Amino acid sequence: MAPNIATNTAVSLDELLDFVRPRHRAILLTRRADGSPQGSPLTCGVDDSGRIVVSTYPERAKTRNAKRDPRVSLIVLSDDWNGPWVQIDGTAEVIDSPDSVEPLVEYYRNIAGEHPDWDEYRAAMVKQGKSIIRVTPERWGPVATGGFPARLAEDS
Repeated sequence: MAPNIATNTAVSLDELLDFVRPRHRAILLTRRADGSPQGSPLTCGVDDSGRIVVSTYPERAKTRNAKRDPRVSLIVLSDDWNGPWVQIDGTAEVIDSPDSVEPLVEYYRNIAGEHPDWDEYRAAMVKQGKSIIRVTPERWGPVATGGFPARLAEDS
């Protein structure tokens, strides 16, 4: 049986966004006040401007950290644990309620489609005080898969 060989595929920004759009599982890495990393598993999407977007609350560590230091990284994972993944480094922008409502509508539409009652959704976002984090990709990739080094394929 041939071993599963790891891959690394360089991609353009458009190819990166095409890779991320159907994948919604990610880990956001922000920096704590002392500079140490803080990871947050979350759901993400891609907005109409090509930013990676995350729905959150203002009191979450990721939100406070991104406001203080907008340099962040996202590791976008496939649903399948052994599927491809990519790291994206970029600059975060945090938008709090009520200014976050329309970006949250776009976030929802891009991940899940149309909501049955947008007025109800908007009211819920305001009532919950939701925030959104938008990450502009600046450096990324390659899109990678795990496995054995290619040199081991020759041994099988």
